[in-house]
Amino acid sequence: MKNLFIGIRIFVVLSVLTGVAYPLLITGIGQGLFSRQAGGSLIYQDNILVGSDLLAQKFQKKSYFWPRPSAADYNGSSSAASNQSVGNEALLKAVAERKTQGLTRDLLYASGSGLDPHISPAAANDQVERIVGERKLNLEQRDLVLKLVRDYTEARQWGFLGEPRVNVLKLNLALDTTLGKVL
Repeated sequence: MKNLFIGIRIFVVLSVLTGVAYPLLITGIGQGLFSRQAGGSLIYQDNILVGSDLLAQKFQKKSYFWPRPSAADYNGSSSAASNQSVGNEALLKAVAERKTQGLTRDLLYASGSGLDPHISPAAANDQVERIVGERKLNLEQRDLVLKLVRDYTEARQWGFLGEPRVNVLKLNLALDTTLGKVL
């Protein structure tokens, strides 16, 4: 019986430490040192929540930059990849269809999580002509769109990790701010 009470006490102490104290400590540190990231890196425009710079959003209008395709249909609660092999007939059909839509590079394939908010600068530049045509922009405005792509290109993390990338939501918000929203 003595061992049972010792076991129960150890269980309670460890449950409080690992189930209450540790999560509260880590949450407190996160909120204190990295409050924006711990809060979801939310983006507001005119005091209206428009998204997070950590999650891709579905942009379907041709007048906006498009993110990579999502096997999860951009649903943050069900992050998922398609897990289709390069020889999978459904994947090959989807890629062929995306090519007919004028998509290139990393826009041909869904991301591993289905929620990546970034595309490559080259994929962003590949979309400029479509956006210019849809928005009926002149050459000066076209150059402005190209400048936005350059301005919103993020460098490698710490100068050596990852690849240069463009956050699609931030770029589209800048596009609307600079050239006006398209209805």
